[in-house]
Amino acid sequence: MSTTSDGGSGDFARLAEPFRGELIAYGYRMLGSVDDAEEIVQDVYLDAWRAYDRFEGRSSLRTWLYRIASRAFLKALERSKRRPLPSDLHAPAADPTTRVVAAEAGLAWLQPAPDSLLAATTSDPATVVAARETMRLAFLAVLQLLPPRQRAVLILRDVLGWPAAEVAALLDLSVAAVNSALQRARARLPADSDSLAQPSDERQRELLDRYVAAFQNADVDQLVAVLSEDALFEMPPFITWFQGSAAIGAFLGPRMRGFGQTPVIRTSANGQPAVALYPATADGQHCLHALHVLTVGPQGVGRIIAFMDVEALRRFDLPRVLSTQAT
Repeated sequence: MSTTSDGGSGDFARLAEPFRGELIAYGYRMLGSVDDAEEIVQDVYLDAWRAYDRFEGRSSLRTWLYRIASRAFLKALERSKRRPLPSDLHAPAADPTTRVVAAEAGLAWLQPAPDSLLAATTSDPATVVAARETMRLAFLAVLQLLPPRQRAVLILRDVLGWPAAEVAALLDLSVAAVNSALQRARARLPADSDSLAQPSDERQRELLDRYVAAFQNADVDQLVAVLSEDALFEMPPFITWFQGSAAIGAFLGPRMRGFGQTPVIRTSANGQPAVALYPATADGQHCLHALHVLTVGPQGVGRIIAFMDVEALRRFDLPRVLSTQAT
């Protein structure tokens, strides 16, 4: 066994565990799936533990783990397709009364992530804002459009702040290749990111209060009033989506009236405000129906991603059934 400053392989778990959360966050940005990221990082730790007696300490343990993880994430992306959102696939529905269409079997969607994953990314207050911005669903959806190696370079350089030389060593590239990949990746990023214009905290609280009240009161007019004129509503796993406050109101109105007064739980996902809906079922229980992740701007709620797959929400601290109404 090689001797390193980190100690023998028996110390591996103690020394490596502090990096698990940030590696999962790195994997989530790469893959668009917390499930896949956690599974691969678990395998990375097993592989690293087995190889730890050959770790010579030429780099830090953190860098070594990132190197193993980067290879694993890139290999996984060779076998999988990108994880889109419905609005990435086609134009919005022209008729708000249209029948919603489920995606074809096998299509994997971009998953939401609880903010606990964001907390694992950094403990430095100076970088919390940047970490939050790069965990937002709109940013992750753009990452899914990049080729895997460009995606890795952009995350490592612009999100995690690694020097070009270290990224080159990590990905077995030249520094020139890293810089070229970064330039191409940056060119794909939209200039009008939805995270650029943020309302004041007071304005955001007001909009969220009104959004919540609209569902609690089954009041579609109140909902439409809180949306920006060009708001977007999508609901994976359905591929149908709508744009414009009037179209969203026309689509959701009959459903809101059918649900009746709906209890909600406020939470957050991907550094964004979120609302979990609990409409009543036929037997009178209030069951988790969807998680609405909101993009809130000065003009109102500009984007709603309603995640309808309850199984994909199991990492959130949300009850499946409410015993009493919550807000």
